[in-house]
Amino acid sequence: MSINRERLKRHLEELAEIGKIGETGVCRLAHSKEDRMAVEVVKGWMEEAGLTTKIDGFGNLIGRIEGADKDKPILMLGSHIDSQPYGGRFDGTAGALGAVEVVHSMKDNGIVPDRTIEVICFSDEEGCRFNKGVFGVRAIAGMLEEGELDRKDKQGVTRREALKEFGVEPDVTASPVYQKGDIAAFLELHIEQGPVLEEKGKPVGIVSGISGPIWLTVTLEGFAGHAGSVPMTMRQDALVGASETIRKFDELVKKEGTETTVGTVGSMQVFPNSRNIIAEKVEFTVDLRDIDVEARTKLEEKLYQIIEETAIGYNLKYEIKEDTRSEPRYCADWIKNIMREEDEKLGLDSPTLMSGPFHDALFMSYISDYGMIFVRCEKGISHNPLEFAEMDDIEKGVELLYATALRICQGDGDRHLDPKDGSAAVREK
Repeated sequence: MSINRERLKRHLEELAEIGKIGETGVCRLAHSKEDRMAVEVVKGWMEEAGLTTKIDGFGNLIGRIEGADKDKPILMLGSHIDSQPYGGRFDGTAGALGAVEVVHSMKDNGIVPDRTIEVICFSDEEGCRFNKGVFGVRAIAGMLEEGELDRKDKQGVTRREALKEFGVEPDVTASPVYQKGDIAAFLELHIEQGPVLEEKGKPVGIVSGISGPIWLTVTLEGFAGHAGSVPMTMRQDALVGASETIRKFDELVKKEGTETTVGTVGSMQVFPNSRNIIAEKVEFTVDLRDIDVEARTKLEEKLYQIIEETAIGYNLKYEIKEDTRSEPRYCADWIKNIMREEDEKLGLDSPTLMSGPFHDALFMSYISDYGMIFVRCEKGISHNPLEFAEMDDIEKGVELLYATALRICQGDGDRHLDPKDGSAAVREK
């Protein structure tokens, strides 16, 4: 028994046409018309696989096939199909469509699952439009924050307005959708988005855990003036202050971070953004993450010190807003063990590795045990139209996903369930 490679390949290729940019790029921003088109297409594929479907008020697409024992906690599979504005064809989609393929292959092979299976395409995993991601998964897990629907994109559209345009009626009172104990396990396949598997010459990896990210928005405010008349010693230049802060942050992470520490400034807004006006206000984002919380905390504190000292040195006001904070979360040992057993049967010899990027699985870990499978991607490139994964590698990853899902939905998950312990954060590293 195996998956249908050609069907999966066709689905990946067809989905890549929606929001296509250039030859290989994709732009499907959350809640956009392209996002809705993609959801409708995948919804049809879910129904072909025998799943009953719905789109909830948060924009999540959910497919469900009832198990023989409806009282058992369900197995959930999935990922996301939204993209970055300058994204690739495989980020999220390999896992989302791989999950659909798992259920379709079960149907083809005449398998009736013992427990109910749900396949989910989470809405707005990427977070680039409203500067706060993993919206759909946080909604079903009961982790939304106050004002989530009032966040605005760069065009001033609120998430509430975007969701209504998408075609759903958002209702935060519907969160959480699931409680601890409702879900036996959550499985997510994803391209690695890093170079480790390629370096090891392995097509597939078994994930041990996910680093915890902090997202900050930093605002520095000075005073605008004529670029030709204000002396250098009298300026309150917010852009110079931001530049120095960013440079020192980069040096801090490189010199004092661990092997798993990464720090990034990926977005900046300058006001009034004119070549002959001294910048009065600059807003930029900070992404700091590590699997080691203590190491991350030390760097975070030093970053705050850098911002304060720079603001004083350039006579600037500053504000730091926290957008996201998550602790590292570890995959459940029992799921990893099943994966290793099935991996051996498939002859993959897959290594175990950490995930630096965060995924929907990170937030599912607060209500369910979870496991992840990585698929090798060329040169580790992601969030870029050059992102590429070989179909042979995707097929091997989805075969492992299929084998793992089959084990869990046919009863292997039962003895591991502990409704009092929905957290996987303290499991084996």
